[in-house]
Order: sequence, then C-alpha cells, then structure tokens
Amino acid sequence: MAGLANYHEPSPPAFLFDLDGTLIDSVYQHVIAWRAALSRLDIDLSVWRIHRRIGMSGGLFVSALLRETGRTLSEADIAMLQEAHRQEYLVQADSVRPLPGAADLLAALTDRKVAWAIATSGYWATAHHALAMLGLADDAPMVTRDMVAHAKPDPDLFLAAAALLGVAPQHAFVVGDSVWDLLAARRAGALGIGVLSGGYGREELERAGAYRVYADPADLFARADELGVRGLALPG
Repeated sequence: MAGLANYHEPSPPAFLFDLDGTLIDSVYQHVIAWRAALSRLDIDLSVWRIHRRIGMSGGLFVSALLRETGRTLSEADIAMLQEAHRQEYLVQADSVRPLPGAADLLAALTDRKVAWAIATSGYWATAHHALAMLGLADDAPMVTRDMVAHAKPDPDLFLAAAALLGVAPQHAFVVGDSVWDLLAARRAGALGIGVLSGGYGREELERAGAYRVYADPADLFARADELGVRGLALPG
C-alpha cells in the first residue's frame, strides 16, 4: 500500500486545567486560610492535614477534616467556615503568583487554537482574581464551584468545562495537582495529567491516574509534544 491511509485526522486534544496549585501558586494560602477559619470554632488542625484535602469542594473538605477531629457542626457552622475561608484567603490574595510557565502555556494554546478551560473547586469570588495575573480577560473560559452541583472529586466541574468548550471529555486532558483532580478526571472519562506544583508526590499522582506528571506548567509547556500537541513550545 502506497501513501497515507484515508482517515479523519483528529483535532488537538482540549485542556481542562485546575487552578490552585496548577496554574497559580496558591495552595499554601488556602491552607493557612482554612486553618484560620477553623480556629474561629476552636478547631486546631495541623497544616499538613489540611493540605491533604485541598482541591476538594469546601463542604466535603470540612466534613473530611471533622471526621478526623470527631467534631460535628451544624449546616450554619459549615457555611460560616466557608465564608471565613473566603475572607481569610482574600487577605492573602496579593501574595499569590502565577506558577512558572502558566501564562505562557495558556497564551500558546490560544495562539495554536487548542481549546482550553479552567475548572476550579473555588468560588468565583476568590477564583476570578487569578484571571488578571494569568493575562486573561474576565470572560476567559472558567467553571467555578458556583456553576455545578458537586465539586471534586465528583466529575461535574470537568464535565461542565468540556461542555463549555463543546468537546467530549474523552477528547480532553485534565491537568491538576491533586489526587482529587485526577479522580474527578477519571470519573469524567478524561486523561489525567499531573503537576507537582501543588505539593503532591509523583507516585501519588500516578496512582490516582496521571498519564504523565510534570514539575509545573513550564515543564508541561516544554514537553507538550508528549501529549500530541506539536510545535507548541518555541525551540530553545
């Protein structure tokens, strides 16, 4: 047989990005914000315990931590904790920075007409502050906790982000820094890509389903050809 076979060439895969710890360096600000919020109810937890739950929805996050303490809280208390977390995080928002390569990666994907969206367990009130630091407009494609019934580890955020782009989840990569991102990716039917910039280890991310693991967005950008996106990074 001579020449190329007759087939429909696929489009480049879409990218669905987590936000905190994936595109912006904000995980530890969230950890400290949650610790301060919990202290308002005299709940004292080590920061490492809090960190292990970052990336889950706020309600599940509080429930999981309370199981470890044996405490029970009313729905009003849980709502107060989530509002206190929002307040405490915004106090620290000026210290948050984009992760290396994040803005360049999103700009390059846009230039190459590779579809992408952000899907975050954070609420719009805190998450939208990240858009400007990433060089994005307020109408950039982003799905927040306010827009779905359930957050991670449920797949709703990534399903909604794929729908926003008009692509099937099976034709998308989910890029995240936590095991909760990767569990949600698997439930959505998407391939998971891990980054180490949120504090989880390579082995943890791979066990949770990461097909590839990169140090941060800059590392992913430099090796995007491994994911089937050719010619994205500039030589050198």
